[in-house]
Amino acid sequence: MLPIVDVRSPGEFADGHIPGAINIPIFNNEERATVGTIYKSKGRLPAIEKGLEIVGPKMAEFARQASSLAKSNQLLVHCWRGGLRSESMAWLFERLDIKCFVLQGGYKSYRNYLLEITGNIPHLIVIEGYTGSGKTEILQSLANLGEQVIDLEKHANHKGSVFGGIEQKPQPTTQQFQNELLDIIVDFDLSKRVWIEGESQTVGRVFLPDPLWYRMNEAHNLEIFVPREARIKRLVEEYGTLPGELMENAIASIAKRLGDLRMKEILSLYREKKLDIVAEKLLEYYDQTYQYSREKYKKKMTQIEFSRDDSDANAAIILEKAIQLFE
Repeated sequence: MLPIVDVRSPGEFADGHIPGAINIPIFNNEERATVGTIYKSKGRLPAIEKGLEIVGPKMAEFARQASSLAKSNQLLVHCWRGGLRSESMAWLFERLDIKCFVLQGGYKSYRNYLLEITGNIPHLIVIEGYTGSGKTEILQSLANLGEQVIDLEKHANHKGSVFGGIEQKPQPTTQQFQNELLDIIVDFDLSKRVWIEGESQTVGRVFLPDPLWYRMNEAHNLEIFVPREARIKRLVEEYGTLPGELMENAIASIAKRLGDLRMKEILSLYREKKLDIVAEKLLEYYDQTYQYSREKYKKKMTQIEFSRDDSDANAAIILEKAIQLFE
């Protein structure tokens, strides 16, 4: 794969970029704003003149960076729309005998491609289930069996509830989260199964691409059930050792949905270290939320009940069920 040079401003790059791209910004954030203002108020030619004035002193540094990045003396260059910024930088790099390819339509076309691909996964299977059912662990076991898996929570750095961001890495921007998903999907064989965990349209603060969300609701959903005591045990193990202050803040943050009285009761139980009871009471709320979402959005649902909580064994069961249903 050719090295990708993104010549947009640092701010544009930070909002989202093609995974692996290197930012060599022709303008910094302030310079881009200045040129844009001139373009709107005075027209194209004065904006170009201002741009040349800004870029001139930087050209030697641009050339140095491009020379160090070029692989087999080639680069792929892009800006937002594949226009003047990328064409200008490609012209400069080619003066150094670097063969440059300009991404047609720029980053905008890449984002349109993302929307097309993420909404067109023909053999998508969604694993649904109540909170604490071990869906993520089953996905990991399916991946170990050679299945194609999209782990939304991993790439969002969030486990999907008000507690899901505690002690996680900072979340990416929505654009970057979606770009990372595309980077995974383009390596899949879309003639085969692709597994994903059922989520709402947001995972923490990031949004799924709309076409992927719509496709998940249209896809066949395998709904798993594990014993309630196993769900409680998993939640206690997963969240019981997290910092108390952060957990209490998270509980307090859903006071409007829990009701003030129930929220205070759960906080009191948490401080008394009665974590099994805390988990059970929180499941009452999350089960209601799940049921509402299930009835509103999900259409094709096949239920699978597991007698024990063993992700490897349950992955084998769910895979066998998928083969029966879809092959």
